[in-house]
Amino acid sequence: MVSKVLGVLILARNGDRTEFLQDPYTYAPSFTESTPLGAAESFQLGSYLRSTYLDSSSPLHILDMPLDPTHPIPPNQVHIHAKSGGEGAAIFDSSIALLQGMFPPTPENKIFLANGSTVVSPLGGYQYVPVEMATEGGDYVLEPWVDCAAFKKRVSEVYNSAEFKQTAKDAQHFFGSVHDYMFGRPTTLENIWNVYDYLNTQLVHNQTFAFRLPPTMLEQARGFANYKENAVFSDKDVGGIGNIAGRTILSHIIKSLERIAFDDDPLRVLLMETSYQPFISLFHMLDVVSANPAFAGIPNYASALSFELLRGPAPEMRDFVRIKFKNGTHDSDFQTLHVFDHYEDKLPVTEFIYRLE
Repeated sequence: MVSKVLGVLILARNGDRTEFLQDPYTYAPSFTESTPLGAAESFQLGSYLRSTYLDSSSPLHILDMPLDPTHPIPPNQVHIHAKSGGEGAAIFDSSIALLQGMFPPTPENKIFLANGSTVVSPLGGYQYVPVEMATEGGDYVLEPWVDCAAFKKRVSEVYNSAEFKQTAKDAQHFFGSVHDYMFGRPTTLENIWNVYDYLNTQLVHNQTFAFRLPPTMLEQARGFANYKENAVFSDKDVGGIGNIAGRTILSHIIKSLERIAFDDDPLRVLLMETSYQPFISLFHMLDVVSANPAFAGIPNYASALSFELLRGPAPEMRDFVRIKFKNGTHDSDFQTLHVFDHYEDKLPVTEFIYRLE
């Protein structure tokens, strides 16, 4: 018998946005704005998630979610958390676009009034799904590295390591070539995120710049950015400070798995809209990088990491976790990850929690 999908926990990266600067030593973020392209990317991801988990004809339809596609989603079955960091509203905007695709307008989103009339929600029955954001003072779940002294020390240790210094030396030819395209921005390995992000943003939105930029320059920048971000946001120890971006999210993932598995709890979908850093940490914590080094880097815009909670058939009816990843619009479908060198496509929830705790 096929396992039933009890619920899903989804970590989604924001869509395209304007240039985003980060301090190379503290990772303090700067303001950025979502673009129409970014909204379209996130909307596309939301539509994909709807067809995968909410469509009544899908084999992965979530148990107890409405089978009627026009039925409004009960709010207590869905919980949304969007990162509220220094980027401003860019990540929140991506979450709204994703939700528009995942929970589109329905004429059944209506109310009957005492005078006998019926009022449908605006925009053809738009569904207003509540989105939780941290209050002022920092998002310690989705952006815990900002203003963290231990993390600043970690960054300094990475920059002072022999490997980083050798990589910086190897990158000198690239930095010499890219210098004329950066208009005064520092061209160093420490600042490579800002170099890559500027090139990528200009290549997408500035046609004149795109025509001038030599072939492979963006790919080289991304390669060095992948190296640096992977070095900073990973750790040999699962509980190490390098994995801080994944560690703070993990507690929410585990608690939500426990809630979904509890039959009397209505929660079925947890969505966390965030930036790229937690993906890097989680891929290391789940031990998927050793078998596939391509995961040691920055995921594409509108990427998604899905934790499916499955209930096996009777008589045991054990609960399992299956983890999947979709690398933005580049991937047409989820790919199943074999975590912890597990040869099957799912593992018991108890083992999943044990390996991470």
